[in-house]
Amino acid sequence: MPKLKTKSGAKKRFKITGTGKVVYAQKGKRHGMIKRTNKQIRNLRGTSILFKTDGDNIKKYFLPNG
Repeated sequence: MPKLKTKSGAKKRFKITGTGKVVYAQKGKRHGMIKRTNKQIRNLRGTSILFKTDGDNIKKYFLPNG
């Protein structure tokens, strides 16, 4: 069997916690801040955790060595 490679796009977007959960940065903060309210920008701060099934799929297909 050949080795499984990690998808380099997923490597930049997701991180696996010590307990095996998948953490990702919130979307919607790259550009266009003028049209968003201060409350929206404040609520998009930081990271959040993927749902369990989505996280399992990310680990299986995109981060096999993670």
